[in-house]
Amino acid sequence: MIHEDDGITQIPDNLSFSEAVAAMEGAHYAYNFIKRIQDLKGKSVLVNGATGAIGSAALQFLVYHGAIVTAVCRKKHDELIRSYGANEVIHYDKEDFTKTNQIYDVIFDAAGKSTFGQCKGILRQNGFYISSELGPKLQNPLLSLLTLFGTGQKVKFPIPTDVKKSKRYIMNRLADDSFKPMIDREYPFEDIRKAYKYVLGGQKVGNVVLKFED
Repeated sequence: MIHEDDGITQIPDNLSFSEAVAAMEGAHYAYNFIKRIQDLKGKSVLVNGATGAIGSAALQFLVYHGAIVTAVCRKKHDELIRSYGANEVIHYDKEDFTKTNQIYDVIFDAAGKSTFGQCKGILRQNGFYISSELGPKLQNPLLSLLTLFGTGQKVKFPIPTDVKKSKRYIMNRLADDSFKPMIDREYPFEDIRKAYKYVLGGQKVGNVVLKFED
């Protein structure tokens, strides 16, 4: 049972059921990660995994708040990811983003493929590294504690617990058209194995949706 004041909301009239379900989980994590960064306007932010469910939402939220976003994705998705607002694009199948000559205020690894150590060289002295994953040997939550009180570069590992606040934020972004959930494919529920296999392949773009038919 879910209380009416908990993690539920009414689907806007202009949103399909598929868009509604794709708008929630990845965006919930994305919002809870980026809300810890103050004064995003004008900040240079690199988003690794920009075509994932979390990364594609984070990209749009960062653009909404005025950040200058460099997105990391496959070369074939360059045009798509630019259409979602990326200022610059790095193709991970052509180059290693950690070797770029650019310096960023924030690095958000929405794919969890990098480490703080690998990214320190492209992070501003007082910049932040955020990852959606725990990291090797649970290093990200540990580093967030170790760097909390010092000066210089910091690791942030927010715990995304405030569902009600993120729900309101997501609904506002859907209402003002600054967020459009990215959907790769839709499968009927009886093809759940095919959907699961496709997602495990690691090449999905945005969200994969399961549909229940009457």
